[in-house]
Amino acid sequence: MPRDNFAEPREQEVSGATVIARALLAQDVKYMFGIVGIPVTEIALAAQELGIRYIGMRNEQAACYAASAIGYLTGRPGVCLVVSGPGLIHALGGMANANINCWPLIVIGGSCERNQEAMGAFQEFPQVSNSNILTKFSAIPINIPTSFFNEIEEAVRNSIYGRPGACYVDIPADFVTRQVDVSSVKFKECCLPPPISMADTSAVNMAASVIRNAKQPLLIIGKGAAYAHAEESIQKLVEQCNLPFLPTPMGKGVVPDNHPNCVGAARSRALKYADVIVLFGARLNWMLHFGLPPRYHPHVKFIQVDICAEELGNNVRPAVTLLGNINAVTEQLLEQFDKTPWQYPTETKWWKALKEKMESNEAISKELASKKSLPMNYYTVFYHIQEQLPRDCFIVSEGANTMDIGRTVLQNYFPRHRLDAGTFGIMGVGLGFAIAAALVAKDRNPKQRVICVEGDSAFGFSGMEVETICRYNLPIILLVVNNNGIYQGINTDSWKEMLKFHDATTRVPPVCLLPNAHYEQVMTAFGGKGYFVQTPEDLQKSLRQTLANTTEPSLINIMIEPQSTRKAQEFHWLTRSNM
Repeated sequence: MPRDNFAEPREQEVSGATVIARALLAQDVKYMFGIVGIPVTEIALAAQELGIRYIGMRNEQAACYAASAIGYLTGRPGVCLVVSGPGLIHALGGMANANINCWPLIVIGGSCERNQEAMGAFQEFPQVSNSNILTKFSAIPINIPTSFFNEIEEAVRNSIYGRPGACYVDIPADFVTRQVDVSSVKFKECCLPPPISMADTSAVNMAASVIRNAKQPLLIIGKGAAYAHAEESIQKLVEQCNLPFLPTPMGKGVVPDNHPNCVGAARSRALKYADVIVLFGARLNWMLHFGLPPRYHPHVKFIQVDICAEELGNNVRPAVTLLGNINAVTEQLLEQFDKTPWQYPTETKWWKALKEKMESNEAISKELASKKSLPMNYYTVFYHIQEQLPRDCFIVSEGANTMDIGRTVLQNYFPRHRLDAGTFGIMGVGLGFAIAAALVAKDRNPKQRVICVEGDSAFGFSGMEVETICRYNLPIILLVVNNNGIYQGINTDSWKEMLKFHDATTRVPPVCLLPNAHYEQVMTAFGGKGYFVQTPEDLQKSLRQTLANTTEPSLINIMIEPQSTRKAQEFHWLTRSNM
């Protein structure tokens, strides 16, 4: 064993916790999130001694969301450290989200001592078997001195190879405190970076031919393209071939939202009438309406570019499939268009139809934003926010209308700068994601801001993480767009009338929350800045103040019309509802 890679000089024995921490360090793990307790506290302490940054959260779900966001933003998995039983159960939501979003994540869970298994030990739970369904890899080390470096390396490698995802490693309590001879520990070096795979040359030639013959082409850029760092090659393809593109929510910024070829404002029309659609790391799931009519033309030709073979042909029969790394495959396509230059003409009925629809939709949005009546509506709020947002800020967003309308107004100019509910459509991710983004921003550019835009319902899922934000003094700006409810709320007068009844539980609509709740006081309770906003002028002023203050967190509680909603949709966005 290369002893120098593991042991300190004159070191004879170390604890199992130290072995775990050193195994993580060997795999280039930099961030750990969690809630400590029996039996994992020693692991967090050992990790800190080695320079791994430990962030103590208030709920394991939020810790797991934060760790998974680290994986997406950096390409290396963050670690979520949880206690046994209930601790792991709380983290399962984050594990499922990471796996479905295809983000690398390592969860380390403490478990009962081996000699107490099946005896009804404290918080005993079948952790490995319950993690199997939510992970790419899950295991329990047989023996720390001989296998722990191997288990961690395998977990990290599985989390980043192929389609990224969550991995779980179970740690019995007696492994944590056990003293081991350093000479018995088998060191394992950091796993190699993921291999870069390329598509079959004949398939690339066929894809280029289909694109050339398209009458109404469209590129769809997914978060897989962002994760693959394909921004330069995709932007070059867009500009060299003059192709219209549509970003998915977390594909925003791969090519800047203000690029003249972005047709996000004509999304429905672009999807419905395109005859050739190229999918760059975007899946034909619910977010893209499964690729089926009536949202798409019945005879549309799909070209799928994906790292995962199992995704190819899902829900549709594609004209061409390109299996490989998104960036590498895009460069292969560029080679074809370099050999035989081709550009889609600007003066076509397709471009004209898209631009007309964009102008029409943007005019409707601007009209809604210009309304002077109070309370404000979503569009008024978001247009004032957009005016002051720093170009390079991270935007984190969750909530129903808050997230959906926000993504149409709030612009992204850089890749991997937007985080939201994602493929799983999960709520409660906002503050965990914001904490992860703030840590990454702090390491790369201390002046970079993180703007977390939350609906009032969404904020309730993880609002106590405000204390975490204040404890680590992360300069995150939280914007709570408050409509007193889920989807829609009620005003104060209606609320008072309902409370006159003996049993409010039979009268208060299920979608309603407490009117005019002062969420900003949650922030001030922990030492941050809080603002209660009811007018555009107050919103502009509070934004200026928070953006000027780069040293402490803040929360702006923005009251809007309880019945405010999005503009009329051409299609139902999700499933039909009688509400």
